[in-house]
Order: sequence, then structure tokens, then C-alpha cells
Amino acid sequence: MSDEQKEQSKKEPPHSVLAKSLTVGFVAGVLWSGIGALSYYFHFSEVSAASFVFRSFWETEWTSSLLGEILAVIIVGLLSVLTALIYYTALKSMNGIWPGLLFGLVIFVGIYFGLNPIFKAVPHWRELSGDSIVTNLCLFILYGVFIGYSISYEFHEYNQQTK
Repeated sequence: MSDEQKEQSKKEPPHSVLAKSLTVGFVAGVLWSGIGALSYYFHFSEVSAASFVFRSFWETEWTSSLLGEILAVIIVGLLSVLTALIYYTALKSMNGIWPGLLFGLVIFVGIYFGLNPIFKAVPHWRELSGDSIVTNLCLFILYGVFIGYSISYEFHEYNQQTK
């Protein structure tokens, strides 16, 4: 067997599904909160990641700046690692888009209805415009589908390879 064939037959070292899931969580948080920040910038939404992370706790100028938005997106990415861990432990074996969609919907309801009193800078859901509600609901659903489908795909792919 030539060296070239040996090189081709080597496989990439396997990474654990958990490690990939945590990476998916960080990427999902950065991606979808970044898109949320853009929707805030273009006035599709009245809230952004910085509204939850910074403006609810500190009333300073920098929280409304680009720096505040970028730091909030990174913090949401770090918090999304925990969200991915929750999905990994509870729902990784479920197939399809629906578990992720419901997961995103549960997160939306939990944040906007359950945790809303904690976030002073986020208006009550009845005070938000229809555009804000629809935009944020869609972002949370896409966030949940991204995490859910990615984690369940990796889980099922890993299980098929080990058989």
C-alpha cells in the first residue's frame, strides 16, 4: 500500500458528540443573537441581546454602542453553551425539526413571559410591537431548530458510525 493510500485511509480523529454540541451552542448563540442585533439596528425589533444582557442592569452610554452589542452577542454565545447542554441531555435522541422548534418556542416563552420581570430594559410583551414579537419569535425558533437539528444529527451520525 502506497503512502498516499495510507494517508487517504486515515480518518479524522473522532470528537465526542458532547464537544460538538457545545460548539454548536456557542455558534448558534453568536449567529442568532448577531442576526437579532441586526434586526434591532434595522428597527425590526425593539430589543437586542444588549437589552437583556446589559441595559437591564446598567444604564450607561456604552451599553447602547456597537461595543455593547458585540459584547452581548459574545455573552449570549457563552450562555448558549448551557442551552446546548440542556438540549443534549434531554432531547438529543429525538429526530427531526419539531423538537428544536418546540425547544426554541419554550425558550421564547420562558424569557418573555417567565423572566421578563428580571429584564427592566425589555418591555412587557403587550407593549412590544407586532414586528418585534414576530421577529424575536422567529429568531428563537430558528435558534432552537439550529441547536436541535445539529445536535440530534451529530448524535445519530455518531451512533451509526459506532455500529
